[in-house]
Amino acid sequence: MRKTAAVVVTYNRKELLRKCLKALLAQTVKCDIILVDNASTDGTEEMVREEFDVPQIRYIDSGANLGCSGGNELGVGEAVKAGYKYIWIMDDDTIAQEDSLEKLFRGGHALHGKWGCLSSVVKWTDGSMCKANRQKKTIFSFVSDKEIGKERFVRCEMVTFVSMLVRSEVIKKIGLPKGEYFIWTDDYDFSGRISKYYPIYLVTNSVVTHAMKENKKANFAIESGERVDRYRYLYRNDVDCYRQFGFKGWTYILLKDIYATLNLILHSKEETFRKISVIWKGFAEGLKFKPAIKHLTDK
Repeated sequence: MRKTAAVVVTYNRKELLRKCLKALLAQTVKCDIILVDNASTDGTEEMVREEFDVPQIRYIDSGANLGCSGGNELGVGEAVKAGYKYIWIMDDDTIAQEDSLEKLFRGGHALHGKWGCLSSVVKWTDGSMCKANRQKKTIFSFVSDKEIGKERFVRCEMVTFVSMLVRSEVIKKIGLPKGEYFIWTDDYDFSGRISKYYPIYLVTNSVVTHAMKENKKANFAIESGERVDRYRYLYRNDVDCYRQFGFKGWTYILLKDIYATLNLILHSKEETFRKISVIWKGFAEGLKFKPAIKHLTDK
């Protein structure tokens, strides 16, 4: 068994997953892979069995769609229980460069091991910065292109699950990702909990590609149909995530939701009042939503 396990959660994206797995198996610093399949129906399991029948990959069928959050809670927990020292978390549409992991470890060594979590620069398929995965220096500000081009390390407060390297000992202290989130904000909550106890750094020479369909952040104003109701997870989870930061967290979430409401009034082309209702119903649900943090000693 190697010292590092990459944790990948997938659901009905076998073509992208194929590229992700190939890139992980080609790393200059070798890692094992824990693949959590959220009950895909597109032939993902068959593809993995036929094309990736190697001992480095452990395939786990979750038995249901647990969402990214539930899948990461399961996969990260299994990796830590298996005894891996480091856990490398990423989405199934993340394509790592062959030295992405090596450069994270080189960065960690240069930091003299004084880190709890390391993050890679995330680019889109055209080489531009991926808008959905820019790291947060504080809960109010993001890392700038200038800092990425100038600094080797940038201290952060919150980072995403697209190439996040975490020490197992850290996870044992702060607990697993919150599976009850289902989707959205689980990575900010998880890394926010880490930053309370350990430094988090962006390692600017470690680069991965996030092969999203479009290079954009979630935009509620242009959503329609069934996707509108999914956003309640975002606004609910945000409340639980940011309240850990006390007054500044509450200030952030209120400003964010007020801004989102005004943005809908000005720019939403349809279902404006339904969307506004989703924001504030999600906020109200978040006030009561207090998912437990699972620790590895929990039964």
